[in-house]
Amino acid sequence: MTVWVVLPTYNEAGNLGRMIDDILDLGIGLSVLVVDDDSRDGTATVADERAARHPSVHVVHRRGEGGLGTAYLAGSREAIGRGAVAVVTMDCDYSHAPAQVPAMVAALAGADLVVGSRDTLGGRIVGWSWYRRFLSRSANRFVHALFDLPTSDCTSGFRVYRRQVLEDIPWRLVRSTGYSFLVESLLWVSRQEGARILEVPICFRDRDEGTSKLGWREAVHGAANLLRIWRRGASLG
Repeated sequence: MTVWVVLPTYNEAGNLGRMIDDILDLGIGLSVLVVDDDSRDGTATVADERAARHPSVHVVHRRGEGGLGTAYLAGSREAIGRGAVAVVTMDCDYSHAPAQVPAMVAALAGADLVVGSRDTLGGRIVGWSWYRRFLSRSANRFVHALFDLPTSDCTSGFRVYRRQVLEDIPWRLVRSTGYSFLVESLLWVSRQEGARILEVPICFRDRDEGTSKLGWREAVHGAANLLRIWRRGASLG
C-alpha cells in the first residue's frame, strides 16, 4: 500500500529535518510530502535538501500563509495525483509522534479514516498548559454541540485517510482554511455512505521547537467557520 505523509509547515526549520528522518526510519515505505507556506526561517531549504537526498521526499512550495486546511488539501491532492492509496496528515512539531504512524496505518485495515485521538480511552496529553487544555476541550464541546460526529476528538489533525474517502469529499463546497478544516473534513467523511471511522488513542505532546500557531484569534475564526457550516447544514446531505 502506497502511503504518503503530508506535513504542512510554516517556520519549522528546527523540527523538519529530524521529522523527515524519523518518518523514513520507520521502514514501512512511506513517502513524505512537505507543504511549506513561504516560511521565513529556512524551512523550505531544509525540505529541498532532504528531497534532493531522498527520492521518497517531495516538496510543495506555496506563496504566503494559506492556512492549515488548504495545506492539507493541497498535499492530499498532490499525493493522490502521485499514486497514494492512503494519506497520513500530521503536525511537524512532534506533538504527533512518528512512532505512532505504523499503528495508525495498520488500523486502516478496518477503517476508511483513522483519527489519532487525545480524548478516547488510552489517549493523553503531555506538557500542555491549562489554557491549551481548556481551549482544546472547549473546541470539542462546541463541535459536538453543533454536529453529530462519531469521534470524541474532532480537532485532531493526526489522521490516516483512504484515497477513496478523500476523493469523495466535495472540496468545492469546503470553506474552512484553518483548524476548522479538520472538523469540516471529518463531517464530510462521516456523511459518506458506509464510511468507517475509527478512533485510536495517541499520546499528544507539546511541541519541541518553535511556537504554536493556535491562539484565540484562530479559535474564534474557526468557531465562526463552524457556525457557518452548521447554518448551511441542509445543503450538506
